[in-house]
Amino acid sequence: MINRRKEAIQGILYVLPSFVLILTFAVIPILMSGFFSFTQYNVMQPPQWIGLDNYIRMTKDPYVKASLVNTVIFTIGTVPVQTFLSLVIAAVLAEMFRGHFGGFVKSALFVPVIASAILVGTLWSFLLNPRGIVNLILQALNLPAVNWLGGKATAMFSVCLVSVWKNVGYFLVIYYAGIMDIPRSQYEAAKVDGASPIQCFFRITLPSLKSVTYLVVTLGTIWSFQVFDLVYNMTGGGPGTATQTLVLTIYNAAFKEYSMGYASAVAMLMFLFVLLINAIQKIFFREKEV
Repeated sequence: MINRRKEAIQGILYVLPSFVLILTFAVIPILMSGFFSFTQYNVMQPPQWIGLDNYIRMTKDPYVKASLVNTVIFTIGTVPVQTFLSLVIAAVLAEMFRGHFGGFVKSALFVPVIASAILVGTLWSFLLNPRGIVNLILQALNLPAVNWLGGKATAMFSVCLVSVWKNVGYFLVIYYAGIMDIPRSQYEAAKVDGASPIQCFFRITLPSLKSVTYLVVTLGTIWSFQVFDLVYNMTGGGPGTATQTLVLTIYNAAFKEYSMGYASAVAMLMFLFVLLINAIQKIFFREKEV
């Protein structure tokens, strides 16, 4: 009995630091945002309860509607691409380049991950400006220059491209670790039976990485809904509202209009939307595993 109580106390002490951090920096801020979303609050004065006024205002706000659509477009444009690219590159490295060259490729692709998003945004803004290197290359190939960040049709594409370039290295490492955990005996048995590398990929690698794929898709979705610094630095949400995202709308409402209550309401909308997407992903991957 004493030993069980001692083990229970040790277990509580073991998880207590993580529990306190999650409670302080995740749970409590979410609860506070939920409360402030029902108030009129400008930081300088105490919050005043206004009920559902912020949510009613949100349904009529064109910026919120545009930012929600843009965030969904950004998520659809980045998550599948970076998931596919990271999986394919990881599979190729694991199959063909396990030596120093493979380690060099992984390190090179991971460099954008550790680089600051502000630095990445500044770099790509320079590369993609009308007189940047990308347009110089196009002109050298007798192709017309493109206003990458100034056109409504190309601005979102450019931001998505840079986001994929920055994140693919992170998910590559996750996939590579997952592939390394697959027993090599399965591949050897498949090759004895005459399976090609592509058949091994679809019959062995892909089914064995379902849990890893769920993690990659979930993280990618959450990161896509939280995108801010890259968009803020590259386009500022423009041209017009072409790249306006939910987090950028929250930032403008909170720190430019000092409407913390309304910003909290938009934040709760984003929170609920991410929860809904995550629930759909769980159902999808659960059905795939059955």
